[in-house]
Amino acid sequence: MSKDYQVAALWIGGKMSFLEVLCLKSFVDAGQHITLYSYEPIPNVPEGVAIADANEILSADQFLRHGRTNSPALHSDRFRYHLLAKHDHMIWADTDAYCVKPFTTPTGHFFAWESKEGVNGGVLGLPQDSEALGRLIEFTNDEYAIPTWYGDDYTRELEAARDRGEPVHAGDQPWGVWGPHGLTHFLKETGEIKYAMPQEALYPIDYKWRAKMTQPGYDWQKHITEKTYSIHFYGRRLRARINDKHGGIPKPRSCVGMLMTKHGVLPDGSILTAAAPAPVPAPEGASGAAAEALLAKTGLTRVERIADLGATAPDLLQAAQSRFDCDIDLIDLAPDGSWPALATPHAQGVKAQLVAGGIDGARIRIVTQAAEVKPADLVLSLASFGDVAKVKHLEPLMGRLFHADSRMLMDIRAGSGAFPFLKPYGENEVLEDLAGRGNGKISRVLFSPFAPKAESDPAWAKIARELAGPEGFYTDNGQHSFLYVPRGRTLVVTFDNLDIAMGKREDRRPWGYSFIEKQGWSMLGAMAGGWTWYRDPWVMAEFDRLAAEGFFAQFDRVVFYGASMGGYAACVFAAACPGADVVAISPQSTLDKTVVPWETRYKTVWGQDFSGKYGDAAQASLTANRVSILYDPYEPLDAGHVARFTGENVVKLRAPLMGHRLGSSLSQMGILQPIILKALEGQLSPNDFHMALRARRNFPRYQKELFNRCVAKGHLSLARRLGAWVLKRNDNAAVRKALRDLPKT
Repeated sequence: MSKDYQVAALWIGGKMSFLEVLCLKSFVDAGQHITLYSYEPIPNVPEGVAIADANEILSADQFLRHGRTNSPALHSDRFRYHLLAKHDHMIWADTDAYCVKPFTTPTGHFFAWESKEGVNGGVLGLPQDSEALGRLIEFTNDEYAIPTWYGDDYTRELEAARDRGEPVHAGDQPWGVWGPHGLTHFLKETGEIKYAMPQEALYPIDYKWRAKMTQPGYDWQKHITEKTYSIHFYGRRLRARINDKHGGIPKPRSCVGMLMTKHGVLPDGSILTAAAPAPVPAPEGASGAAAEALLAKTGLTRVERIADLGATAPDLLQAAQSRFDCDIDLIDLAPDGSWPALATPHAQGVKAQLVAGGIDGARIRIVTQAAEVKPADLVLSLASFGDVAKVKHLEPLMGRLFHADSRMLMDIRAGSGAFPFLKPYGENEVLEDLAGRGNGKISRVLFSPFAPKAESDPAWAKIARELAGPEGFYTDNGQHSFLYVPRGRTLVVTFDNLDIAMGKREDRRPWGYSFIEKQGWSMLGAMAGGWTWYRDPWVMAEFDRLAAEGFFAQFDRVVFYGASMGGYAACVFAAACPGADVVAISPQSTLDKTVVPWETRYKTVWGQDFSGKYGDAAQASLTANRVSILYDPYEPLDAGHVARFTGENVVKLRAPLMGHRLGSSLSQMGILQPIILKALEGQLSPNDFHMALRARRNFPRYQKELFNRCVAKGHLSLARRLGAWVLKRNDNAAVRKALRDLPKT
């Protein structure tokens, strides 16, 4: 009958790496009692592992190391033999032995063949009265003992050295002399070798295949059978390979990475309190040059937020953050569509991997509920929903994830139903077929969303009517609405998306509501139920009606304001109130492809009619008093639209290298409100704007764009000086890494 056994291990020297932590944690999670011996405190011992003083077994003053490698293997070999002699029902395990199932034996013997040549003592159980154990202790007590198992020639060589008074120390003898070689010899000599288990029991993945345990996609589980108790990781060599080939961080879909996820072990050797769900396989073509090529296929030149559904693509996230300096959302949605109460170890592990790769942790958000989902410029569903998980679980998020020019990279497995599911939401372009991965054809797809379906929102109608009060008004045609809130004799006309106001803002108010309220100004908010560019005859008729009824004439001053789609609307509908001021951020002039054939964004409205009085914003805005346009001249498409505004009333305020979402950048810099306030008051001069914009010097995104521009132009000396200047002021990780990668001169 098998007996219950305890396991013991030894760690020599400071903090353990992720590999040792993983292996110790595996015993705890398997329900196997394990004791870790050490000569000094260890800062990251997993909870549940007992700690003991190694001096109880073998004094530290007897410490020995191998001469050529300086490895403590000799001491470890001797330690395990003395441990087994002092403790009954004890099995030794190296700290790179992973527990598949609890160790047990009916005889006290617990070891296995590592190869045809011999057994290994990486996991070793011998009864206290074992003759082989006694001989091992006797042999290793003599540091100059002569091994006879390397052949007569070597034995005679050692004997001759001894006779000359120059005995050869064990540390200068072959590697493994006190370990597997000596163990195999004495087990054979005593006949106890008969208790050796087959290789699959403790060394299922052969030493020569150890690199396979670091490679994503390798089917390591095919080596694990019902006879397997442990996996040996060959720690020193495996850690060296991970450092050399994988930047020190195990790939999530490798054997090591998958087991780390299972046990909640992070790359820095720390542990999460709960076990992780089964890991999702990492996608193909998502690292290095392949990642860069994949990002280029999206057609996006600016990404401010990237969202990864299921957190399956850390390498692509790393590449995207390096390329775009974007924020990262790890959407911690389980394959069955459920949300966790807290961030899962898997998501936290991916975040830790990204941080270890140099990304600021403050730029990474783990999303654990649908209400926290924000629109992203680029969404990833690689080896995730549509492939290994059912696409239907994305339905609640489709209205939250996307804005007008979002894109999604998605892996779609044939027969998954993903193509029919996506059809009502947008257009799919197959980029490539990932033939040969798993069972069934898989296509990598670029998804471009349509505008959301127009719907009346009863909740918004209720809020709007309350805000309007008895003196204001609220009108709605199901797709667009107008809210008028009377206050003072200045009117600000704003343009906003209803889905953003209701789903992304805590106060569920139109853009700038509180800001405008504080100034005591009246407000007319035009709300769109999607990315419509307000190409709705009802909207145009409403502006004509308000103008004809003298609505605008009652105010001393009227200002139209908007950004992007709203910027277009502000410019074009200012024609309803000649003499008004306009403040527009990154506006489009029109989306009529016969006029702007170079515009590649916003496919959702390319088929709309942009003719008539409220069609071309560059023409419609000519009746305005002053048109202040804030834009990035280095965004080619934005600059192309702004170039079409040629009226003498146009003031172009350039914000180089700040991107299409200029408002977001100004807000992050803390200067959006004062700039917009001055603009709405009609007091924003180019000099005022450029003085305020000097704050960008300390804005990481601007610093990175400026640095990259220097490099792209071949001004490497200037780039180095700029990089040094930036790093004196803040630790800009993107600049720091790019500076490190500059060619040497």
